[in-house]
Amino acid sequence: MILLRHEGHDCSASTVDRMLHGLKEHGVLRETVANHISARKRWRQRPYAIRKPKEYVAKEPGDIVEVDTLDVRPLPGVILKHFTARDIISRWDVLEAHTRATSHTASGFIDTLQKRMPFPIKAIQVDGGAEFQDVFETECQRRGIKLFVLPPHSPKLNGHVERAQRTHTEEFYEITDTSFDLPELNRALLKWEVVYDTIRPSQALGYLTP
Repeated sequence: MILLRHEGHDCSASTVDRMLHGLKEHGVLRETVANHISARKRWRQRPYAIRKPKEYVAKEPGDIVEVDTLDVRPLPGVILKHFTARDIISRWDVLEAHTRATSHTASGFIDTLQKRMPFPIKAIQVDGGAEFQDVFETECQRRGIKLFVLPPHSPKLNGHVERAQRTHTEEFYEITDTSFDLPELNRALLKWEVVYDTIRPSQALGYLTP
């Protein structure tokens, strides 16, 4: 209608609406077919993982354990995948390094969590990374562990483990003298994990340890 006025044609919105309606009735004007493309990334239906329900609130250790991976590049041409799990109530962390981040290695990390966290794990929260799908998802279901997956582009919702990744980068990887041979690295990580969980005071816990 604005374009028509620029061309010197004065008409009302109702006139334009009647004209469009008439063109549609005569088959001259057709509605476009929806292509279902959206700027927002669509949620791919997962067999077990769900968005965390608003009513689900962590109240005690094990209610939500956030898990994330981090690329570690200690030497030129060397890329390792570091897994961190953090319980959001106790701040208890479990750490492990792998050469690859796949759903198989991630599912194996669940074994490590259950062995080294001193309480039952009721729910795990992850981002939408491929390593947290397929075998990992199936293993969570088999073990009866709830699996919450974050919406796309929302790392702040996994803020506890994101902060943990920064701490372990600054206080372990940036000062460690390990050879970064994987078995040696994981032995060093386990020693640091014990220090972090049982010796190093945490400001978030009023300077107590997890």
